[in-house]
Formats: sequence, C-alpha cells, structure tokens
Amino acid sequence: MSQTPNLGRLRGFIGELADLLAQAPDEPRLLDQGARLLRELVSVDDWLPNDYARPNPERYQQYLLHADSSQRFSIVSFVWGPGQETPVHDHRTWGLIGMLRGSEISQGYALSHGALQPEGLAERLEPGQVIAVSPRIGDLHQVRNAHADRTSISIHVYGANIGAVRRAVYSAEGAEKPFISGYSNNHLPNLWDLSKENRA
Repeated sequence: MSQTPNLGRLRGFIGELADLLAQAPDEPRLLDQGARLLRELVSVDDWLPNDYARPNPERYQQYLLHADSSQRFSIVSFVWGPGQETPVHDHRTWGLIGMLRGSEISQGYALSHGALQPEGLAERLEPGQVIAVSPRIGDLHQVRNAHADRTSISIHVYGANIGAVRRAVYSAEGAEKPFISGYSNNHLPNLWDLSKENRA
C-alpha cells in the first residue's frame, strides 16, 4: 500500500465491535453480527499499514492490531508468504476470519477414534469473505495461503487476547502439543496509538 492508510476504518470497527460485546450477545448473534462488521472492514483494502502486512520467508506472521483493554477481544493481521501454512490447531475461543488480500484455504478437522479426520470440505476465502470458528461450531482447522507465488493477508478477530491464550497444535494421531503464539510485532508501535495520531 503506497497511500496513507485509512486507520479510521479500523478505529470504527473496534468501536462497533466493543459496542456489540457490551450488549452481551449470545454466541450465534455475536458471530453473525461480528461477521457483518468484519466483512465491511475487509471489503476495502486501504487501511492496513505496510509494517503490519510484511511477509517473512521463514513462516507466516501474526501482527497484533488491537487488544481490548478488558481482554474481551483482539484483532490480528495474518500475513502468509507464498505456500505457507499452519499446523492443525485450535483457538479455544470464538473467532472470525476475514480475507483482505489474496486468498487462503481453511480445512476443518475433528478428532475421531483417536486420530484427526478432515471435517467437511475445505473453504477458500476470497477478499471480503468471512468465516467463523469456536469450540461450539468447530475449532480445529489448518489454514494455508492459496497462492504459491504471492502474499495473502487475512484479518482475524478473537474473543480473547489470542497471543496469550494457551492452545494446542495436533499431530495426525490426535496428540496435542500446547503452545502460546505470541505476536510477530513486539518491535512495532501500538497500532491503536498510531490511529489516534491520524484522527481526522
């Protein structure tokens, strides 16, 4: 992105999502209305700063865009280099994934008879599309960049500070390996502070 990022879009999304959560909606309503808000955010690609969109040739990047002060939610940009993918993993909270740039493929999994089995068809996300995950509706999946020759970026929203949540990756035999993901941008300034500087 060469132009000055329109951080007002992100700021507006944060405010609307906080207002929604303040109403204490049940999960179906939260995912439905939250997906609508995220769809609006990722339908226009003019707001993500370049520093939060940089791929790494070694592994995908997880840049924190915003963490709610009450730990109710966090917003992350996932930046996928060509051909990069996650292991099968869980989240242990609700989540919404919106495609901003490029495309990615998400394959759900379930534990059956002590082993991982694909669950349903793989979903390909294109810009502007949103999918949901949660322990209630399905929380195990593997995600990969659909492109072998270019970067893809998705925006993830979770019902916790996801970089601090103790989660797990899974072997083909269904064995769990605990992990805490952290974030890729400890060296970058807080994006929320940057957005304050860019108020119209």
